[in-house]
Amino acid sequence: MPQFDRFTLAVVDDIRDREQASDGHSRYGAYLADYAADFHEDGQPLGPVDFAAVAWSVATTPVMAPGYVAVRPDVQPLTVRRDHDGRAVLGAAVGLRHGHLARRPDSRLRALDWERNPWDRPDEPWPVLIGPESTDRPAVLLTATLFVPIPDGILLRPTTARPGRTLTHEAKQVVAALAAHTNDALAPLVNDLLGGDR
Repeated sequence: MPQFDRFTLAVVDDIRDREQASDGHSRYGAYLADYAADFHEDGQPLGPVDFAAVAWSVATTPVMAPGYVAVRPDVQPLTVRRDHDGRAVLGAAVGLRHGHLARRPDSRLRALDWERNPWDRPDEPWPVLIGPESTDRPAVLLTATLFVPIPDGILLRPTTARPGRTLTHEAKQVVAALAAHTNDALAPLVNDLLGGDR
C-alpha cells in the first residue's frame, strides 16, 4: 500500500507493475495497449500535452484499479488536462469539511457536511469524503478545485503511437515526472487549504 503523507499525493509503483504484469514486463503497458486508439491522431503520435493527459488517465483509477499511479484518497480526481491556452495543467478536487472554513454555515441550518466513507478504516489519515446518506435537512458540500501549471520541461513528445516497450517507456517517463510535480507543486497547496487538519 502506498505511503501517503502531507507531501505525497501521488505514488508510482513500478515494483507492483512488474509483479502483476500479464506480459511479464508491465501491467501498465498492457493497459496502454488496450487504449492504443487514444495515443494517436490519424496515425500520428499525440503532442506532448495530449500524450501526458492520456498517459496519466490510463495510469490512474478508474482505468487501472489499482492504478500504476496511486493517488491519495482525499484528493480525487487528480487529472492532467489542457487549459484554454493549450498548456498542460494538473487539476485536483479536494472536499472541504465545514471545520476547514473560517466561517461555517449558519448553525440554525444545522447543515449536513461531507462524511467519511464508512468503509475506510477509522484511523485512515486521508479519508474519502462522501455525501451524507440521509438528506432530511440541508447539506452544504464544498469542493475546492486546484490547478497548477505543468512545466513544458517535464513533458515529452512521444516517438511512437504503437503499443510496445517504447510507448510504455515514454508513458512511464512522463507519468513519473507528473507524479513528482504533483508532490512538489500541488501538495503544498492542498496542505495550505486543509490547514493540516487531515
